[in-house]
Amino acid sequence: MNKTVYVGIHKDVQGGMTHIGKVIKDAWVFGLLPETETCEGWLPAQIQVLYEKVYAAWEPYGHLPSRMPDELRERYTKIQGEAIERGRQHGWNPELGDDD
Repeated sequence: MNKTVYVGIHKDVQGGMTHIGKVIKDAWVFGLLPETETCEGWLPAQIQVLYEKVYAAWEPYGHLPSRMPDELRERYTKIQGEAIERGRQHGWNPELGDDD
């Protein structure tokens, strides 16, 4: 039986600027994963469990970076800034298209 596995955030399309990539980056922010963990080879069920942990970690802040304590918000801003740069280098465009 062939199960689909995740390619890893650094091999994902558009430099990891995807829904799964966001979950991974947020997991790094909250310390749920070390920044060296790309989730390469993970099964969908593992990604789902991580999503649930990330969702719970966001709840105290209303899912808004502006409500994070300074240290956590700075970490979030750093990780997101690096991801945006990497994404742009791999063809990611933050503008929504007609089908988005």
